[in-house]
Amino acid sequence: MKIVRYQAGTIIKWGVIEEGMIREMEGDPFGHFHLSSKAKKPEEIKLLAPCLPSKIVALGLNYRDHAEEVKLPIPDKPLLFMKPSTSVIGPSDGIVYPKMSRRVDYEAELAVVIGKEAKSVPEEKAGDYILGYTCLNDVTARDLQPKDGQWTLSKGFDTFAPIGPWIVTDIDPHQLEIATYLNGERRQHSNTKNLIFGPRQLVSFISQVMTLLPGDVIATGTPSGIGRMVVGDKVDVVIEGIGTLTNTVVAGE
Repeated sequence: MKIVRYQAGTIIKWGVIEEGMIREMEGDPFGHFHLSSKAKKPEEIKLLAPCLPSKIVALGLNYRDHAEEVKLPIPDKPLLFMKPSTSVIGPSDGIVYPKMSRRVDYEAELAVVIGKEAKSVPEEKAGDYILGYTCLNDVTARDLQPKDGQWTLSKGFDTFAPIGPWIVTDIDPHQLEIATYLNGERRQHSNTKNLIFGPRQLVSFISQVMTLLPGDVIATGTPSGIGRMVVGDKVDVVIEGIGTLTNTVVAGE
């Protein structure tokens, strides 16, 4: 199932993509819902970020190839940081290049969307707490990252967490091709089999630290090939079995 959040006129709804149409959902995917008979064509709606997380818990150095790229040792436990809810934007929204930065990078990531409240979840049951998976771009002000020991400054700007285009509920996340295209040229390419800590491990580990709420997102880390973007660039995060998240970089005011 592909779950979307969309706007039609002034109305915001949840829906499901079926046979090329957006079928309206009564209720929401984190509780009880049913699909109505109402449907819209894709050109009649605007896709929004497919969830509204209270927090994004993100992973540093969680791909073997990325750890090798930056010449850092493989971590023995997940390296966590946070992105605020205000950093979230949806498909086709602009990534705002902040005036205080001189280098802003793309980072393609598989995102885990939490389906129900998770606290101290054992790894063998962690899959029960996952609604599905989507694409995320962990946009980073790379020049500011060394100045802030725990990365909030470099990772937390408004618009620095594009998410979408939808949540896919029925894929195996353990062997998916993942790539970034900058202006049509492939810049990152790997496979989620190279993750050091997989989605179920992460749900379990993070839930020992903090309660994960419905709609929260775990950004599982980026592979090698990180690089800079400039104003006017178009960036596509592409994940096998999910789809393509597209955003453009715009100048800050």
